[in-house]
Amino acid sequence: MEGENISQGYRRYALALLLAVNLLNYIDRQVLYAVFPLIKADLRISDTELGLLGSAFMVSYLVIAPLFGWLGDTWSRVRLASGGLVVWSLATVATGLVPGYRSLLAARSTVGVGEASFGTVSPGLLADFFAKEHRGRILSYFYLAIPVGSALGYLLGGLLGQNFGWHSAFLMVGVPGLILAVPVALLKTPPRAQDADQAGGRSAYLDLFRNRSFVLNTLAMAAMTFAIGGLAQWLPSFLHRTHGLGVAKGNTLFGAITVVSGILGTLIGGFLGDRQQQKSPSGYLQVSGWGFLIGTPFAVWALMASDLTACLTAIFVAEFFLFLNTGPLNTVIVNVTPPSVRAMAFAVNIFFIHALGDAISPSILGWLSDRWGLRDALLVTPAMMLVAVFFCHLCGRTVGADMERVDRPARP
Repeated sequence: MEGENISQGYRRYALALLLAVNLLNYIDRQVLYAVFPLIKADLRISDTELGLLGSAFMVSYLVIAPLFGWLGDTWSRVRLASGGLVVWSLATVATGLVPGYRSLLAARSTVGVGEASFGTVSPGLLADFFAKEHRGRILSYFYLAIPVGSALGYLLGGLLGQNFGWHSAFLMVGVPGLILAVPVALLKTPPRAQDADQAGGRSAYLDLFRNRSFVLNTLAMAAMTFAIGGLAQWLPSFLHRTHGLGVAKGNTLFGAITVVSGILGTLIGGFLGDRQQQKSPSGYLQVSGWGFLIGTPFAVWALMASDLTACLTAIFVAEFFLFLNTGPLNTVIVNVTPPSVRAMAFAVNIFFIHALGDAISPSILGWLSDRWGLRDALLVTPAMMLVAVFFCHLCGRTVGADMERVDRPARP
């Protein structure tokens, strides 16, 4: 059912529903890491085999995303979103039923396939429910799922795994997705915006790589993802080695800081981005650029501080300014890409920000840590935040023209 006359109340319902699904997205993604010790002991596997479980998810996620991007531009986005939810939820349940390592590896790879379907089509789908001037705030609500869902994944995985076993943890977090798949499948479809390149076909996809604003924004997001992924992987170990915190206490403190700073940063970033965008075509990028720039010295301070309280305070501020950029930078993707290729734009963005970001940063930082020590290795992350500042600045110089091109009325 097409949604030419969708009420404001229904739009809010769509936001709440897609946010709930995105929360499950990150819960099901992160619960694996919470039960790593239990899986290792039960299956008697090496750390390398354990790490491959995470890599299997990311590889399938990256490789399959472009296919779903193309489907999202040519087929029903609601069906793709609900179908992806069913696939990754069934795969999560299957993870709790597998008899051995190989089947566990296959199940986690399938989770990546399902999440790639939802991840490529849902931002553009949600953006079409709301007016352009509110997109930054709306997408910030949607991306609250990153800090909150990740924290819930660790919390639920730890509690359920400890009390009922790691198999039960996957079974319990996988079932809610199968229930939510029904209302997602019945979601009204907002009308797609039309654009001059509606019939552009393959050339329209190739234009993504000629779209300077899209490319520069993606590079800024890749630098941000490199920093966030590296810090998320190694800061708990840093707190343990440098400040003597136990593993449980260090993870609990870091998780709590990430949730609070993530919620505040994501919401405030969306609000500030919408306000600044009303004043300038590069408003979203100005908010992001200043966020990276202000957060950089706090990231350095967090790594260099000898006092634990100062270290944790600086981590909070640095993460706040990192998460400040989530809504604005994703909104830039929507604003500078034609509606006819928007799902593919998010698919390409997903591929590159993870391939150049958190898919490689933990390993690179680990390799550098073996040679320089963990503290010096982690100083690469604030350097990457400055790289993000540079690309935000360059993108701000081109974004106005690219937005104007996208906003041109469609040819009759």
